[in-house]
Amino acid sequence: SSLTSVFSPSCIAEIYSSTLLEPNHTSTQSLTFLLTGVPGLEAVHVWISIPFFLMYLLAVVGNALVMVVVAGDRNLHEPMYLFLAMLALNDIILCTVTVPKMLVIFWRGPSASTFAACLTQMFFVHALFLSESAVLLAMAYDRYVAICTPLHYTSLLTTSIIGKMGLALVARSVVVVIPGVLLILRLPFCRTNVIPHTYCENMGIAKLACASITLNSVYGLTAAFLTTGLDFILIAISYGLILRAVLGLSSGEARAKAFGTCGTHICVILVFYTLAFFSFFTHRFGPRVPHHAHILLANLYLLVPPTMNPIVYGVKTTEIRVRVLGLFHQTKSFPLVVVTPNQKIILVATSKL
Repeated sequence: SSLTSVFSPSCIAEIYSSTLLEPNHTSTQSLTFLLTGVPGLEAVHVWISIPFFLMYLLAVVGNALVMVVVAGDRNLHEPMYLFLAMLALNDIILCTVTVPKMLVIFWRGPSASTFAACLTQMFFVHALFLSESAVLLAMAYDRYVAICTPLHYTSLLTTSIIGKMGLALVARSVVVVIPGVLLILRLPFCRTNVIPHTYCENMGIAKLACASITLNSVYGLTAAFLTTGLDFILIAISYGLILRAVLGLSSGEARAKAFGTCGTHICVILVFYTLAFFSFFTHRFGPRVPHHAHILLANLYLLVPPTMNPIVYGVKTTEIRVRVLGLFHQTKSFPLVVVTPNQKIILVATSKL
């Protein structure tokens, strides 16, 4: 709640209105937006909600398990697993910021959102998306160091460095998104208050303004290229160098294992960036794309990666998979251990879990 208050539109307006912003003649205190869901598909909102709800459930449970396993096992407090835990936390928050409101719209119809609430949601959606991209870049760097320069791994990725990387990616997200919020605050709103979407995002709000949004669009394009665009390029370079190193391995088994691991990672990365870039560019350059297709993809790029990440990065990672299965085995065997009167048998049974 403290973070929300710090970055609330009213607080930002007070600080910057006298220096950075043109006066907004619209009374934002009383301004309310109406989120209507996926345009043209209102009749099937209930059916659309079923896969969305299931993906949200899988994303929250799967990522929570990854976090619990990594936090509870000191042997997993290594760079790769710490990055996985960061990604899992980011995914849970990103889903929770958008999906519950989305499901309310699907189940109960159009939902009102105040100007402050809409800008707060917009801030977190874009900041968390940038954080996700940054964590994927950090994970690609981790794999590059582990495979291409393994002798320097422990010196290049210490716990202290990982902590600083975590703070840096949060700071980058906040610094990049805040100007976008400020540019929205300077706009007057005198047209419709209906947003044909399931959540509030930058261009969706800006297009409702009765003033030029060229500055908003230019800043959005520039920020996107310098953050997610650059992240994608650096990730591609990292995996290119990893591929070259893997092809140089003499062991066929080692090559197959490396290809299997990197291949699944690359698939998830491609899904994340393809959906995100398509959604981003259709807002600006894709007027012929059906609006319902754009909105569905804008929802999927916030849901599909968080659902896939714990499966690809968690289940495919042997150490995490074994420990997750161990959690369920322990839960299942626990009552038998309690009711057994022989202390030695308890110890033996516990040691086999």
